[in-house]
Amino acid sequence: MTVPASDPAGQVTVRFFAGARAAAGTPEESASAGRCLDELVDELAGRHGQRLAAVLRAASFLVDGVACHDRRVPLPAGATIDVLPPFAGG
Repeated sequence: MTVPASDPAGQVTVRFFAGARAAAGTPEESASAGRCLDELVDELAGRHGQRLAAVLRAASFLVDGVACHDRRVPLPAGATIDVLPPFAGG
């Protein structure tokens, strides 16, 4: 059974940090679950434009607090995806 995109149970929460937040213009948004991270990244870049696309190319991603190494695994409904751009400092 497929959960409709309008159903919150069929959604993931995307949280943007630092430069990703500035490029997206929002700290957080929802997207449909069931797609892989690469597909989500394409959607976010299309939604927010080239500035965010550039940040996403260099970003790291956490799925429910765990580093995502396989960007082709479907994202589960209810997951939180953290977008972490490279941080400067030392």
